[in-house]
Amino acid sequence: MSYYLLLITYYLLKNMIDKQTVDKILDAAQIVDVVSDFVTLRKRGVNYIGLCPFHDEKTGSFTVSPAKGIFKCFGCGKGGGPVHFIMEHEQLDYPGALKYLAKKYHIEVVEKELTPEEQQSQSDREAMFAVNTWAQSYFTQQMNNTADGRAIGLSYFRGRGFTDETIAKFGLGYCLDKSDAMTMAALNAGYKADFIEKCGLGSRRDNGTWYDRFRGRVIFPVHTLSGKVVAFGGRVLKKDDKTAKYVNSPESEIYHKSNELYGIYFAKQSIVKQDRCFLVEGYTDVISMHQAGITNVVASSGTSLTPGQIRLIHRFTPNITVLYDGDAAGIKASIRGIDLLLEEGMNVKVVLLPDGEDPDSYAQNNNASDFIDFIDKNQVDFIRFKIQLLLDEIGNDPIKKAGLIQDVVHSISLIPDNIVRSVYAKECATQLEIDEKVVLAEIQKILRARREKELVRKSNGDYTPQSYATEEKHDTNPAYRQEGDLSYSPPALGGVPEGGGGSQLSTFDKEEMNILHYIVRYGGELLFVTEDGEYQTVSGFIVASLLDLEEEGGCVFHNPLHQRMLDCMREVKAEDNFNAAKYFTNHIDPEISAKAAELLTDKYTLSKMHTKQDEYSGDPTNLKAMQEHQMKLEYQKKDILAREINTVIHEYKAAIISYREREIDQKIKQAQEAKKFDEIMGFMRQKQVIIEQKKALSKEIGGRVVLWRR
Repeated sequence: MSYYLLLITYYLLKNMIDKQTVDKILDAAQIVDVVSDFVTLRKRGVNYIGLCPFHDEKTGSFTVSPAKGIFKCFGCGKGGGPVHFIMEHEQLDYPGALKYLAKKYHIEVVEKELTPEEQQSQSDREAMFAVNTWAQSYFTQQMNNTADGRAIGLSYFRGRGFTDETIAKFGLGYCLDKSDAMTMAALNAGYKADFIEKCGLGSRRDNGTWYDRFRGRVIFPVHTLSGKVVAFGGRVLKKDDKTAKYVNSPESEIYHKSNELYGIYFAKQSIVKQDRCFLVEGYTDVISMHQAGITNVVASSGTSLTPGQIRLIHRFTPNITVLYDGDAAGIKASIRGIDLLLEEGMNVKVVLLPDGEDPDSYAQNNNASDFIDFIDKNQVDFIRFKIQLLLDEIGNDPIKKAGLIQDVVHSISLIPDNIVRSVYAKECATQLEIDEKVVLAEIQKILRARREKELVRKSNGDYTPQSYATEEKHDTNPAYRQEGDLSYSPPALGGVPEGGGGSQLSTFDKEEMNILHYIVRYGGELLFVTEDGEYQTVSGFIVASLLDLEEEGGCVFHNPLHQRMLDCMREVKAEDNFNAAKYFTNHIDPEISAKAAELLTDKYTLSKMHTKQDEYSGDPTNLKAMQEHQMKLEYQKKDILAREINTVIHEYKAAIISYREREIDQKIKQAQEAKKFDEIMGFMRQKQVIIEQKKALSKEIGGRVVLWRR
């Protein structure tokens, strides 16, 4: 019965929640944020620990990794991504958990089958990403390989103090000051005019001719969290009052400015490691700080902060420090947007840089340690900063002071934590010389008004995420339930016999997990290109290498769970930027998700050869030499990876062959004792096949096969 229920679940997922929405939910769901709703977590290094909610324990063995996006309990063995934590904790099925997270992160889920138009839209999105990827490469080539590009674009960036390494890291470029050169190049490269126009790279005049949007501008590519180029920012270099200083890509199907932060792709790991994010205004601020060694920095690109941008930061840390230059008008214009940070539960600090300095110039003139030291000494909490900023302009006017109090109290009321809110209320009362009881009463008044509004919305059917979980838990629709809970053992796929769940041990568990280790961590990565020009991924190579071990039903692994994971990798379409770790940790099968989390934990970390950074020690201005050095390192890493994969595959094959040989030897012995000569001859023929397999494996390895032992 569970097999058909699983098929129903797959059908529901396919037809009720489209891929774009699922991706949006998975991108929004921060593992620490999700788990913290139910578990008290304490910071330990780059990870968090707490008491496991799934079994009784006194010492915390429950670990959450924000960088990997997984939880893992070393006590009971449960693990997975945010979706599977909700599935396990709230006893929901996969679609139900997705909808729970969608409610939490205010993501609309449209429950309907994808229409041909929607399918076309999804295809169009992929095409638009492809156009942007080409455009970024084009801008870089034009800057590095043309006379105007080097004289204008490259000289500008170097004049700003950017090294060639930094320029290459951020993919900076230049668009020639020619009417339609870029658009014509894109059309000649085979990209459709509609997608060029939708991406905002070029536009058509009424007479049908084209003009480039970014002509005569230096280019700043904007990357998504996963590293895809989603948009561009272009800065004009000519002094012309009639021309906008910056031009950005327009809103499109793939680019929503309110959900993107410049530099987040390059900063995310550092944000997690430092447990703090610096927020600046512009592109060059981010780049200069990166070059100075401060990499946990992002920019709002000159716009006020939005809830989407804040949640993007909150995925990695609750601590944010906003860096302001001395422009008072600019500070007052953006300060209201920072109230949103408080509402999202962020710990907000503010740093005012010295007069005449901005993050770009200060980073250029100071090293990382001096910059960080200045921040640590001069940062103040946002509420105190706001009070002081507004006090400077009200003077002795009681009406303005009353307005200031209202403004500050409103900001304090946005803080979700009661204790923090009370502390700030007391601070506000002290600084503004007002009775603390008055401040607290005003806060309660604001909170009460909000609760009343929430009740009205709830009565109209717009439920809050908190109530949603409770309501979903009692859903009796059998199509959404796995016979009342999620304790069922998912069916075996791809011909694997039923009857084995993830807890079933196999004789070859160790060898099988060694192989799965590489599939989960590196499955979508390019390993090499064949002589026929075909791209071979890690997973594709492993699957092909194991074909000769297939038994009846297409089985390769003896552990049913391991076989299901292998089948998944066989069937999945490894698209560009395919992330195998993300795919497995968020898989619909909770056992697969848990096993992936186990394989991603530190005890399965690869040798240091995979993470060692061999820094370039040559001339930093020789871009070609640096590129050749980097390419050499990549080839070396791929070679090491290929050798290690070959090793674990050979070990598994040797184990299988040795095990089969021992089985045959035992059968021959039993047949001899029973004097069944026909059976003896049959077994001897099987023995000869095994001997030939041993010889073939020995030749493949290039040496003697060491017999496997238990």
